[in-house]
Amino acid sequence: MTTSTAAAAPAERPWQNTSLSAEKRAELLLQAMTLPEKVAQLGSRWAGNDMADAELPADETINVAPMQDVFAAGGSVSLAEASRDGLGHLTRIWGSVPVTVDQGVAEVIRQHKVVLDGSRLGVPALVHEECLTGFTTYGATVYPTALAWGATFDPELVERMAAAIGRDMAAVGVHQGLSPVLDVVRDYRWGRVEETIGEDPYLVAMLGSAYVRGLQSAGVLATLKHFAGYSASRAGRNHGPVSMGRRELLDFILPTFETAIATAGAGSVMSSYSDIDGLPAGADPWLFTEVLRDDWGFGGTVVSDYWAVPFLATMHRVAADTGAAGALALSAGTDVELPDTTAFSSLADQVRSGELSEDLIDRAAQRVLLQKVQLGLLDPDWTPEGSVRQAGVDLDSPGNRELARELAERSIVLLDAGSALPLPALRKVAVVGPCAGDPRTLMGCYSYPNHVLPRYPERGLGVEVVSAVDALRNELGDVELVHEQGCAVIGEDRSGFAAAVDAARGADLCIAYVGDLSGLFGHGTSGEGCDAEDLRLPGVQEELIAQLLDTGTPVVVVVVSGRPYALGGFADRTAGLVQAFIPGQEGGAAIAGVLTGRIVPSGKLPVQIPRHVGGQPGTYLQPALGSVESAGISGLDAAPLFAFGHGSSYTSFEVGDLRISAGEIATDGEFSVTVRVRNTGARAGDEVVQLYLHDVVAQVARPLKVLTGFARVPLEPGAATDVTFHVHADRAAYTGPDLRRIVEPGDVEVLVGTSSVDLPCRGTVRFNGETRVVGHDRTMVTPVDLTPVPRGG
Repeated sequence: MTTSTAAAAPAERPWQNTSLSAEKRAELLLQAMTLPEKVAQLGSRWAGNDMADAELPADETINVAPMQDVFAAGGSVSLAEASRDGLGHLTRIWGSVPVTVDQGVAEVIRQHKVVLDGSRLGVPALVHEECLTGFTTYGATVYPTALAWGATFDPELVERMAAAIGRDMAAVGVHQGLSPVLDVVRDYRWGRVEETIGEDPYLVAMLGSAYVRGLQSAGVLATLKHFAGYSASRAGRNHGPVSMGRRELLDFILPTFETAIATAGAGSVMSSYSDIDGLPAGADPWLFTEVLRDDWGFGGTVVSDYWAVPFLATMHRVAADTGAAGALALSAGTDVELPDTTAFSSLADQVRSGELSEDLIDRAAQRVLLQKVQLGLLDPDWTPEGSVRQAGVDLDSPGNRELARELAERSIVLLDAGSALPLPALRKVAVVGPCAGDPRTLMGCYSYPNHVLPRYPERGLGVEVVSAVDALRNELGDVELVHEQGCAVIGEDRSGFAAAVDAARGADLCIAYVGDLSGLFGHGTSGEGCDAEDLRLPGVQEELIAQLLDTGTPVVVVVVSGRPYALGGFADRTAGLVQAFIPGQEGGAAIAGVLTGRIVPSGKLPVQIPRHVGGQPGTYLQPALGSVESAGISGLDAAPLFAFGHGSSYTSFEVGDLRISAGEIATDGEFSVTVRVRNTGARAGDEVVQLYLHDVVAQVARPLKVLTGFARVPLEPGAATDVTFHVHADRAAYTGPDLRRIVEPGDVEVLVGTSSVDLPCRGTVRFNGETRVVGHDRTMVTPVDLTPVPRGG
């Protein structure tokens, strides 16, 4: 926008003057607004949210959000009525019903015009959509789930993916994406494990921040969710209460969000549904004002999770009614109520009656208006038609699919090559299991095919997805392939066992694809509201595997899942074991490529693979008393089957030659850690070098090791690279007895290797000086340098 164009802005609308600062423009608009107009900016409308699909009987309707049924409000009003004083957000225009690009563009323009017709001051609404596995709309690329991103240990690739997602969304008029999920896995039974990046705060922070940078590089605001503690619910139950002290919250849950704000400038934060120690997150001013705003300096907007505000009354029951819930959430720090204005609809009346300060309205409205200025919505030349670029938008472009392929390939984890991987020359292969022939098993619960299209079965998947068995057939060429399902993902039907067993018995090799089908609220085995009783493979899949193994034919097991399942009951009998964390629309070919050896696997586990079905909690971040070092204290074995960070390859690597720059540093100093990684095998491949720290003696019980840095290193056969981690003392900080984050004097053990248990390089650095309190300005990232070593070095 040029100054001359800005000068042409109408005098009665000075907030459109682009020569003024964004903050001043937002302030001028706020001053011009009436109280109802300000309140309107804090609300939203989901105009296409008719969950009772007319094409399906009521008892067969699959809701994308059945939580709305806990109260009757919001969704009953028209968009025109909802926006009679303006509107903050338009909810999921693209993500609710299947629309073509042309239809979606037309609907975006139509809804904008409805809002503008009700806006005295001409303030457009902000459009938001889901984008966890890609843009959640009909015909858009379905990327791997976030747990698969974690398995790549590749922030640069995740950033490229997010930038592509952002470009597609921006092209069709979307301003904000409800992603990434920065919840750290605490219980594998939780249904939304597939939406998380993993169980380690540093891994989640690095890949989550990369996603934020990518999405926002395209001009689309990222939304960090769910703030905070959602993933630590009791028994892994969705919306369950969280039993967690402040120290655990500060050390393991909040740093992912803090890092994404500090290093990537995340524009929005979404509240969690859960309560922590009895206090609902959305009603907690400590979280949303003291920590987020005052301590971290966050200047963006806080949006509620869908219906989380009225939940304060209807589910948490800390407010007498939805109006009181709205006042409680606003006071705590929520700026925008999603997906419809329900509890916030009475805020103006509460101000008029003296129950609520108008300053709280102004505080939230100023933040919303500032983002609209920053997004260009209040520029003088903004128009509904100009907000979208209809021509030539391909939401499943070749470039997108190439990115999806690359992510899928890097995310596949070879747990154990066994005796059969990569596949030898074969005459006949039996392919069995419920995840072999159903392409939906390759996609997450927030992918459009699994999120919305079950309500529209005649629409298919909307994108081309090759099933795992068809991808393997393409990969194997002339090899005879026999396919039998054996059983469904869930259920007790064993009628297909006999055919599957016969197929295995008559083949040179059997490949069993087992795992999950993602869905929502019980319509699946993984995903939102699809929590697990234990970590046994769903349904009768483990029985199927047992019968296949009893045939004597070598069996390779491929687990395609949204959570880690306990594989200890049969792992030692398999001829190979592969883990794919729901790898997206290109996942079938990625798995097939790893099986045949066309792809050298390089994925690493972002969560552990348990040995036993009841092994909870299972994360590697345990103190000595809760770890494998406590053997004999309990009759339960705490050791996982495969540890965090584990991943095998078809080549071999050697990590050694540890060099630590200093044996002693001050508590505000830094040191470097260098190791040499060499490809000692016959094939090119990537290794992920991992740095862990261990505070030998701390003031509180600390994990035996904490991931502090990592680097994905590509190496040709015989090649070597020096990997140098630059470690500031702040990276050893933790929350002390008085709940202040400290760096203290003492010995810190340095451990480097290729998983949380394979750590051949060990040393110690002594921290000297006074105990130091650190805050939001501390160093949160461990930079890494890669230096190729000359041949012969």
